[in-house]
Amino acid sequence: MSANSRLTVAVHVLTWMVLDRREGHEVATSERIAGSVNTNPVVIRRCLGDLRKAGLVEARRGTGAGWVVTRDPESITLLDVYEALDEGGLFGMHNARPNQSCPVGFGIQPTLRQVYDGLEDAMRKQLAGTTIADVLRDVLARQRE
Repeated sequence: MSANSRLTVAVHVLTWMVLDRREGHEVATSERIAGSVNTNPVVIRRCLGDLRKAGLVEARRGTGAGWVVTRDPESITLLDVYEALDEGGLFGMHNARPNQSCPVGFGIQPTLRQVYDGLEDAMRKQLAGTTIADVLRDVLARQRE
């Protein structure tokens, strides 16, 4: 099993777009963003589509087409980004219902659901306390180290 990197990529995309805007670029293209993330522009366009549905970015058409962040980076929390991706929780349950006549099979899901709910609450609190502006500030500070 591998970790899901969609949140990491989405935060990278938004952070890069904010920096790009500060450097005087009106719009960001998926090709330019992909160069920073080091992935295919198609991956970036899928990510931008999710962020657009959540109102965090919008597409500009015509001459100078590309993407722009629609909100101030101080107002976009990592929880906003997480929710834009509709991840459906940190951990999933079994694909098939466990054997209910087995003591472990009977009790495993309610037991783990309680643990997972606590983890989800803690994660949401942490994400809500961090903005894209915070991420950009920390990223840029690492260049000075």
